[in-house]
Amino acid sequence: MFRYAVGGLGLALIGLGAWLVVAEPDPLGVLVWLAGALVLHDGILAPLVFGVGLLLVGRRQRGLWRGALLVAGCVILIALPLLVRPGAPPNPSALPLPYGRNLALVLAGVAVAAGVVHLVRRWRARPQRGPAVEDRAED
Repeated sequence: MFRYAVGGLGLALIGLGAWLVVAEPDPLGVLVWLAGALVLHDGILAPLVFGVGLLLVGRRQRGLWRGALLVAGCVILIALPLLVRPGAPPNPSALPLPYGRNLALVLAGVAVAAGVVHLVRRWRARPQRGPAVEDRAED
């Protein structure tokens, strides 16, 4: 029963979305934007994520690197719309700082933090050496 209710809700939302596209003053522009989003996701983002996933398979601390990539992706998703928006922002205080530079600095900070955590974990996991053999013979 729950499955039918969720399916019905999904169909209703699809219908609402189709109605909103048709009611838009420029429905062709919306469809072009949707097609561009589909090409961007399926043609660029999905293969990129898949390739990075293949590079991380079998690596130590892959959870750390996945987490760093997840944080970087979230930061990019938040900042990118403000960076690629054409024209001046409607509110001059919306972009008072150089977002491109600051985005690069935040991404570099995420990479450095992940690298430091990785190095600290490797350093802690290294085998501890006991006293040298000569030192033991003197005791």
